Amino acid sequence: MLCSVLSGCFGTEEKVIIDDSSPFDFDRPISNTTWYHYSGGVDALNETAVLEANITANLTGNNLPFWTNGSYYGIGLSTFEPTMGITSNDNLYMSSWGNGLAGSTAIVQCSGLIGMENLSDYSCVDVYDPPLLPVANSNDPYVYVDKWTDRIMKFDMHALLGMTVEWSDNEGESWSIPTIATDIRSVQDHQTITSAPYPAALHETTWVFCINGNAPHPLCSTSFDGGNTWSPEVSGAPINCQSGGLTAHLEGSPNGNFYRGNAGCNGEGYSIYRSTNGGFTWTEHQLPTEISGTADTWNAEEAQVGIDDENNVHAMWLGADNMPYYAYSRDEGDTWSDAMMIAPPTDLVGTGFPVVTAGGEGRVAFGYLGDSGGDTWNGYLTILTDAFGENPLFTTVQINDVGDPLDTTTDCGYNRCGGFGDFLDMGVDQYGRPWWSLSHNEGGDIGIFATITNGPSLREDIAGLKPMPHGGPQTL
Repeated sequence: MLCSVLSGCFGTEEKVIIDDSSPFDFDRPISNTTWYHYSGGVDALNETAVLEANITANLTGNNLPFWTNGSYYGIGLSTFEPTMGITSNDNLYMSSWGNGLAGSTAIVQCSGLIGMENLSDYSCVDVYDPPLLPVANSNDPYVYVDKWTDRIMKFDMHALLGMTVEWSDNEGESWSIPTIATDIRSVQDHQTITSAPYPAALHETTWVFCINGNAPHPLCSTSFDGGNTWSPEVSGAPINCQSGGLTAHLEGSPNGNFYRGNAGCNGEGYSIYRSTNGGFTWTEHQLPTEISGTADTWNAEEAQVGIDDENNVHAMWLGADNMPYYAYSRDEGDTWSDAMMIAPPTDLVGTGFPVVTAGGEGRVAFGYLGDSGGDTWNGYLTILTDAFGENPLFTTVQINDVGDPLDTTTDCGYNRCGGFGDFLDMGVDQYGRPWWSLSHNEGGDIGIFATITNGPSLREDIAGLKPMPHGGPQTL
C-alpha cells in the first residue's frame, strides 16, 4: 500500500490531469451580439441553466461550437420584400423594387462578396437589361436562382391581373423575352416560384409557382420547359383544404419533391404541403404546433420550409408567444421531431419575418427580426450544425451592431414594414456560408445581405469558414 503512493517503487506513478478547459474557450472574447444556446433559450455557457434544463451537453463532432460573429453588406439600392439567389459562379442576386430601367424591378448582382477579404472587393450592379422594353414595375417583385442550372428567374406580378417570367442563363448578361405565367380564371397575388430536378421533357429541371387566388388555398402551376409555357393552375393543397391562399416560399428538393408551408387545412396550426409529382397534387403534413401555438400577426399564415442536401425537411414558424420555433422531418414530412424554440437567451420581446434555409445534412440557418426592447428591431441569424443530435447547439448572431437597428417602428416585425414588405429570403452558398436578404429600413430601405463573418460551414465536414471583414453602416 505504501509503495502504491510512492513514485518509483514499482514503476512510474500515474498522474491525474484535470482539464478545466471549455469548448467555448476561443482565442478571442465572445461578442455581446453572439449567443450559444439550446432549445428553449437555455444559455449553453450557463452550467446551472444547462443542468436545470436536464441537458446532457455533447459539444463534439458536428455539434462543436465555433467562434461566430455576424454582419451585413449594403447593395446600394432600396428594396421591398427582397428575394435572392446564388449562382455557382459565386454571385449573389437580390430583387430591387422600382430601381431598374424605366422604373422596372432591378435584379442586383453582387460580385466579390463570397470570398471577400476587403470591403473594396465587392460591388453590386443591376444586370436586368432585356432585349425589348423592360417589364413594368411589379406589385410583387421576385427573383429566384435555380440551384441546379443557375438560371436566374425574374418573376413579376402585375396588379393582381397576371404574371410574367423572364430569365437569364449567363449571370444576367442577356435575358429572354417575357412569357406569360398566369391563369385568367383567378386573380394572381403573393407569388412564389422554385425549381427541382423532377423529370422534365424539355429542361433540366421542373419549375413550379404558387399564388394566392380565387380558392380557399394556394393555386399552383408547372412548367416542364424552363418557363416558356405553364400548366393551368391547380389546387396547391388537398382539394377541400381551407388554409387560405397566402403561402410561404416554395422549395424544391434534390429528390424532385416540392414543398411549401402555411396554415393547416382546418384553419388551425401550421402545415407543410408536399408534391411528389411536379406540383399537380399536394398532401398536407401537420407541424407539431400543439405546445407553441401559432402567431396572430401579419405573417401568421406562413410556415417556412428549407430542404437540405440529403432531402431532410426543416420547418420554421412563429408561436403564440411571437417566438421562432423549429422542427425537422427525415421522411419527407410524414413525421416530425418535437418543436424547438430557437431564439437566443437575450430577453427578446417578440420576433417576426421568419425564413429558413439548409445546406448539408442537418445543417440549417434561420433568419428573423427581433425586438430587443422599445421597438428596437434587429436581425438575428441562428445556425445549427447538428440538427439530428440529442441536444443540438444553436448559435445566434445579431447581424447589426448595437446602436444600428434595422427599424424602430412600433410592432414592425408583426406587420408589413418598410423594405421588409411581406417576406425575406435566404440561401447557402457552395462553401456553406448562409446569406440572408433583408432591408435596412432606418438606412432608407437599403437592401442588405447578412451573413456570419466567422463561424462553421453548413456544408461538407465541420470546419470554420474563411473569415470576412465586418460590414455594417459603412456599406449602406
